[in-house]
Amino acid sequence: MQSGMLEEEIELKNKKRKLVAPIVASVLLIVYFVVYFGLLVGLLDGIWKILFGMIPLAMAALMVKVCIERILEIQKGEEDDLSQY
Repeated sequence: MQSGMLEEEIELKNKKRKLVAPIVASVLLIVYFVVYFGLLVGLLDGIWKILFGMIPLAMAALMVKVCIERILEIQKGEEDDLSQY
């Protein structure tokens, strides 16, 4: 009985550790997109500012979507997606 509970706790801790990497990577990339393109957009005028302002927003939204998908996969236990193919 005790060993079953310990195994479940260890598995939960492992899942939490696996969640750290996608979240950290996503946050770093989003910050990079916003800072890099923010500086670029700051140098532009007119319609170009709007057009180039949409790029980091779209990339950040995509990164959030990918991160959420990866978190759901880890929670389901699908750690190795490539093994399905």
